[in-house]
Amino acid sequence: MNAAISIPDDGFALSQVTVQDCEPGQLAAFRDLNLAWIRRYFTIEAEDRALLDDPQTGVLEQGGIILIASWRGRDNQQHAIGTCAILRDGDGSTLQLAKMAVDERFQGKQIGKLLGRAAIERARQTGANLLRLETNSKLTPAVSLYEKLGFVHMPARESAYTRADVHMVVEL
Repeated sequence: MNAAISIPDDGFALSQVTVQDCEPGQLAAFRDLNLAWIRRYFTIEAEDRALLDDPQTGVLEQGGIILIASWRGRDNQQHAIGTCAILRDGDGSTLQLAKMAVDERFQGKQIGKLLGRAAIERARQTGANLLRLETNSKLTPAVSLYEKLGFVHMPARESAYTRADVHMVVEL
């Protein structure tokens, strides 16, 4: 992540943010943004390493999608400030929203909402019927966001993550 990002005091405009498919040069931002939030709340698990150490192989080559939210800063450069992945889950009729992360300095500015909406739309475009996710109940703002995006709670299911105690789905 770029520690030199300076958020303007005169207001942040969501119109300065774009969400698009991750470009090869942005894979490090996908990793770094996710490692930052996971380390803040939990410990890195084996599945985290599998996806974050090599997202090209772990996500993209498996038919998944990585989205990046970029913000044009005062320096007129694009800075990756948020990300998420859409993972293939079985035959492709169900996908998984995973690894959603927003730079701590940009949390509370609707970046997660932008990413979530973009992820749902991209999942629809694949022809999938269902988008599922796993999260943790202590991430209250994230759970609330997912509910606002239309995700509903489901009974617990087996997970590769020990921290996953909330399971949600949205029909596409």
